[in-house]
Amino acid sequence: MTPKTFNVLFLCTGNSARSIMAEVLLNAMGKGRFNAFSAGSHPKGEVHPLALELIRKNRLATDGLRSKDWAEFSKPGAPRMDFVFTVCDHAAAEACPVWPGQPMTAHWGIPDPAASEGADEGRRRAFFTAYSQLAQRISIFLNLPLTSLDRLALQAKLDEIGRIGHPEPVA
Repeated sequence: MTPKTFNVLFLCTGNSARSIMAEVLLNAMGKGRFNAFSAGSHPKGEVHPLALELIRKNRLATDGLRSKDWAEFSKPGAPRMDFVFTVCDHAAAEACPVWPGQPMTAHWGIPDPAASEGADEGRRRAFFTAYSQLAQRISIFLNLPLTSLDRLALQAKLDEIGRIGHPEPVA
């Protein structure tokens, strides 16, 4: 029996940096077990040049990457998603389309490297930090026993991954 290939959608507002990097990372790290996609609620229309630079430096493919609207994935004929992850706080707070098939969802907020200002070195560092956080979370996700966890346990694990790198508030 062929193992299931899971479809994963990463959402952000602009779909120019974080969600694009997550798409590339999961497609590379998932080694055919996952089909990753990305989209935005208000896509910028282009992939951020520093995101492309970092992806290329890590010897990952950039062919076909584009900034796209999340409505593409709620239309008839779109791939049916198993997981939908928001990677920015703005997208997490927005009313998302209804995803066919009731995919598992979680918020994996990452600070926006595209919003970083100043010298190129600092901006590149912001992209590297976001990329590293995404890679860490995706690595943990890839090691979850997806087919043996019940839906409630899996949801708890997905939510826990989203808290990695975020300190718990002190009461």
